[in-house]
Amino acid sequence: MRVRIFLAVFFIGVGSTLLVGYGVLGFYKNQSITSKISHMVGYTNQIANQMVLSGYLSTNNRQPEISAELSLAAELSNGRILVVDGNLSVILDTYRQQEGTTLISEDAVRCLRGESRAIKEKEMQRAKITIPLVNSDTKEVLGGILFIFSLEQEYSMASMLQQKLLLFVGVIAVIVVFVGLLFSENLAKPLKEIVHSINHITEGYMDEDVSIHGCYEITQISDSINGMLKQMRQLEETRQEFVSNVSHELKTPIASMKVLADSLLSQEEAPTELYREFLQDINNEIDRENEIITDLLSLVKLDKKNGEMHIAQVSINELLEIILKRLKPIAKARNIELVFETFRPVLAEVDEVKISLAISNLIENAIKYNLEDGWVKVSLNADYKYFYLTVADSGIGIPESAQSLIFDRFYRVDKARSRQTGGTGLGLSITKNVVLMHKGVIKVYSRENEGSTFTMRIPLSFIA
Repeated sequence: MRVRIFLAVFFIGVGSTLLVGYGVLGFYKNQSITSKISHMVGYTNQIANQMVLSGYLSTNNRQPEISAELSLAAELSNGRILVVDGNLSVILDTYRQQEGTTLISEDAVRCLRGESRAIKEKEMQRAKITIPLVNSDTKEVLGGILFIFSLEQEYSMASMLQQKLLLFVGVIAVIVVFVGLLFSENLAKPLKEIVHSINHITEGYMDEDVSIHGCYEITQISDSINGMLKQMRQLEETRQEFVSNVSHELKTPIASMKVLADSLLSQEEAPTELYREFLQDINNEIDRENEIITDLLSLVKLDKKNGEMHIAQVSINELLEIILKRLKPIAKARNIELVFETFRPVLAEVDEVKISLAISNLIENAIKYNLEDGWVKVSLNADYKYFYLTVADSGIGIPESAQSLIFDRFYRVDKARSRQTGGTGLGLSITKNVVLMHKGVIKVYSRENEGSTFTMRIPLSFIA
């Protein structure tokens, strides 16, 4: 990563400098050359007008001032000026080589056609101007001026600037290398610390928080890792507590059976009634052990994130009637009235087995933790998106301090009463897991000695 950051900084710094530098250099060179050619074209046009007005092409009117000015202009521009008449005879050559000769060239012929031209010859570092001499009254072409001048100064200046630019880029490159190394080191250092901290956590050291200082994003990563560590610690504490509770819950019935068996073995001639009583107690403990194991297996299945969900469209009304029919004998034994209230037919996409287990736990708890001659009311309603199931009872209620804990595994509000009713402390945890698997919500409203109301909200269409 350090290499990539360094290369990115280097190429951005040096590349942008080169790009801007060569852009400015090219603009300057083009502007300087164009400006000089434009200046020379204007100057040549001015001389051409003077020649036509003064009749310079005539042998008798060839003013020496104009000839001297042309010679000076050619000398100052390191160039050459030729003036030809209408017969392509050279009447002036600042080089004094072709005067009196006939100039047969493309440029000379173009002048006699009345065509002006200014071109740049890059390879020879010079420019060429052809200006026709035209009589303004008769529009007759009297001759022409051929001006060839050097652009070496402009090209030389551009070359010198290019060398300075390369020197400047070299200095920038050295600075960018230094800054890039420093920047990549400073940026990679917190990431190395993060990797070191993660490796440290992997080795099992989860009690220490990660403290990494850097930019805002690095600080956020550090905070996120600490949040993850906090959750991992909580999960570990929950796991240890769960294992401890499981061990205790499984051990308790076995300890009871051990005590009962030892009591029978210690009595050589115990009466049959005592044997029957003790064996009945042992049978009850075995049932309790089996119930705990069954609930634990249900929890294990529900805890699997990739656990199978057998989704099908189910009539919730019919499902509730079946559950209430199955639980009616338990309610009748305590003279508890079961009331089912439904407002409309409800069809929902659910896992029938799992949702049946969750609803059964709610209604069974409402019966078990109720008062004699009490009531349990089950209500079903729905809108366009969810169905709502409410289980209310006239039972003992739940203290406000315990309402946030009742969905925890093995939590019991009253352990003595729970043992009398045969509860394992896992029913509501199973119910909540099932509701969450269906992307639903479960809430409880309760007051001590005034009863409890559990409300479930489940989507009518299953969301995977």
